[in-house]
Amino acid sequence: MPAIGEKAPDFKEKDQDGNWVKLSDFKGTKLVLYFYPKDSTPTCTTQACNLRDNYEQLLAKGYKVVGVSTDDEKSHRKFIAKHNLPFPLLADTEHRMVNAYGVWGEKKMYGHTFMGIFRTTFVIDGKGRIAEVIAKVKSKDHAGQIGG
Repeated sequence: MPAIGEKAPDFKEKDQDGNWVKLSDFKGTKLVLYFYPKDSTPTCTTQACNLRDNYEQLLAKGYKVVGVSTDDEKSHRKFIAKHNLPFPLLADTEHRMVNAYGVWGEKKMYGHTFMGIFRTTFVIDGKGRIAEVIAKVKSKDHAGQIGG
């Protein structure tokens, strides 16, 4: 997992509409790159809706927001439409980003062990460096954790 001050791992993935999104697209701006486990699950929905509800304030502070999961473009389109999300979601179906950012690994829930995404947010500065890592995401107040 990249640490504060390190160069953010480069990426190029498709969003929900099949458009390529690259780290270099955000040069000169602050990027909130948030990794979440799965579209349309309760905690992921709470997190996405918190970012949606605070999106204008994040934009006013100079942040762009991009979500990432291993769900496909179709799943992302449904999730965005259902919850009126104003930011893109990247479809990391090949696990390139989750591996590069160190957020894919073994998880345990209800006595079961499985591989999945660790809910983590990286704030990347305009020069492509990690400015902040939020590993303990509070889904109901995630926007409040950013930049603080």
